[in-house]
Amino acid sequence: MSLFLNKQKGIGAILIVFTILVIMSTPFRDFASIPTEIRVFEGKSSVLKFSLPVSSTATSSNPEVVQVGRFDQDESEASPAMNVEALQSGIAELQFKLGSIPLKKIKVNVLPDIKVYPGGQTIGVKLNSAGALVVGHHFIETDQGKVSPGEEANLRVGDVILKMNGNKIEKLDDIGDIANEAGENGEDIKLEILRGKEKVNITIQPRYDKKEEKYRLGLYIRNSAAGVGTLTFYHEESGAYGALGHVISDVDTQKPILVGDGTIVNSSVSSIEKGAQGQPGEKFARHEDGVLGDIKKNTPFGIFGHMHQKLNNGILDEAIPIGLSEEIEKGPAHILTVVEGQKVEKFDIEITEIVQQKFPATKGLVIKVTDPVLLEKTGGIIQGMSGSPIIQNGKLVGAVTHVFVNDPTSGYGCFIEWMLQDAGIELKPTEKPKAS
Repeated sequence: MSLFLNKQKGIGAILIVFTILVIMSTPFRDFASIPTEIRVFEGKSSVLKFSLPVSSTATSSNPEVVQVGRFDQDESEASPAMNVEALQSGIAELQFKLGSIPLKKIKVNVLPDIKVYPGGQTIGVKLNSAGALVVGHHFIETDQGKVSPGEEANLRVGDVILKMNGNKIEKLDDIGDIANEAGENGEDIKLEILRGKEKVNITIQPRYDKKEEKYRLGLYIRNSAAGVGTLTFYHEESGAYGALGHVISDVDTQKPILVGDGTIVNSSVSSIEKGAQGQPGEKFARHEDGVLGDIKKNTPFGIFGHMHQKLNNGILDEAIPIGLSEEIEKGPAHILTVVEGQKVEKFDIEITEIVQQKFPATKGLVIKVTDPVLLEKTGGIIQGMSGSPIIQNGKLVGAVTHVFVNDPTSGYGCFIEWMLQDAGIELKPTEKPKAS
């Protein structure tokens, strides 16, 4: 009996060692590293490389969308590779087998073939907020002393006044007129405000300002912003564009501005303040005549709307493919931007870090300017350069977003797919209707 048990233990130990050796083997690790889900653009192909000691096969659940075939990239290599050919937009599942034994399933998302025109042009931004942004409180002279009705009503810096007595705020003058009329009638005002993402109702009592001889609310408010940035892309089929690569925030409150309406206009770079350690540089530009498009959204990834006309950056006259985040590589790339007048130029950079993201988030790339001409002119990345398209291997992969304050030669970039999503151009499979 003991001999039988010892024999079983010996076999068990051998099986454990064998299993460990298999798991640690290169073929097993290569095969296990194959992702469970991949994305491929329509009309393109992807190669899955792995090492297996015996023949393997893969079948597609939807051969009209994806077809697979095995081939050897190099006759000197025994390791096979699977060529995944994307025929049309849709979803398919690949089943990998060793003989008749199922090993692994891979979901293939075939994306529509999207191409955009890269930007690089400097644009002027004129943005009006949806409502009036509270940027501070001020005290007014009354018979009871100095008071701030806004502070008494618990209005906070960063609140956006959307409505007064049920009426939308169209322009700042409306606020003063409504406050004075309500005060003269001895009435309170019902405000609908946006605080963060929550709408809140507040009642405020206008007070008579002895100095101005009018009823006032005791608030500093603003409803517009202006600045300079860089166009990232234009999508001709939809007319949509994306620019800046980061949100526009109010200069005082640092709160994102909720878009009411706005425009982007022609702009020309007049001078450059070169960046240095601890002191970011800046583009100075003047707005030119000619509205290029509207502004509909202001998000963490920039401003978005529709162009009134197609723009030509003078470097790339044709639309180029999108580079997915998993396609980006560490190494050489370039950006398109303006450092003088309205001339878009190409400058060399290095992508030094890539942070893979499953959900939209900023700072997906770390880039470093390597072009001696750009370093001489700007010191690296400067304010106003945000939104400059990042191109690698002929594909638009991202946009410049922020500079490192202590190292102006380096900065962050965001993945282009997040900007496309905010522009209403989603990278997802679209099932085509079947013929009846």
